Amino acid sequence: MTDTSLTIDWQAWQTSWDRQQEWYMPDREERFRVMLEVVEAVAGPKPVVLDLACGPGSITARLLERLPGARSTALDLDPVLLSVAQGTFRDEHRVEFVTADLTDPRWPDALPRRPYDAVVTATALHWLTADALRVAYGRIAEVLREGGVFLNADHMRDDEAPRLNAALETHHAARKERELAAGAQDWRAWWTSVAQDPALAEQARRRFDLFGDPRQPKPGGDGRIREDRPVTTAWHLEALREAGFGEARRVWCSTSDAVLAALR
Repeated sequence: MTDTSLTIDWQAWQTSWDRQQEWYMPDREERFRVMLEVVEAVAGPKPVVLDLACGPGSITARLLERLPGARSTALDLDPVLLSVAQGTFRDEHRVEFVTADLTDPRWPDALPRRPYDAVVTATALHWLTADALRVAYGRIAEVLREGGVFLNADHMRDDEAPRLNAALETHHAARKERELAAGAQDWRAWWTSVAQDPALAEQARRRFDLFGDPRQPKPGGDGRIREDRPVTTAWHLEALREAGFGEARRVWCSTSDAVLAALR
């Protein structure tokens, strides 16, 4: 952290990130609630948690609010989102940070501790290819204690009701258009704001070098599912069981997303 970082309103960036994500997922808080309820049910009131692909620390913030005795290891590679998380939790002894790339199978080597009681992640792993995700699921199983739980909240499709899916997609597309016209930020607009902030300009440059420029239109560049990525709940459940999890089930779903829980 630099001296300049101390003058940044990190909470404002946290809030704007939440609003941007809620434009895509208006029920985002409900899925966080379900995730943390499962963590508490399995690991009790003082879990040691790995927040995988933590972003700005959205899950960690809610974890510590719900379970004050919890500890979190927050892992990510994005320089901008890690800066926001580190700024937000700079005085928080219950949180430690790790910079690591989930596409590198050796990422668990960077962890300061193991095993964990729980591993949680949200709206992150859909960026991985099927092969990379299978490897990641195996590594996640390895860093969990026996009886520990993994929770993945992400874009997952259920193909059993195609007409209902089409109607819901049309309905939500109309909602998003209305909110966008009223001033809501989408993925591209949020990153444009980041790039225009002198205090985050260097982190933004490094982020764009790593992942590409999110201000430029491209497949998947606005936070939507990539067509070359695994998208169904059934695929994920099968992959989790193959990775060594004894049990795996869906514990929550919306029209476009699901939360899967897998027990080591």
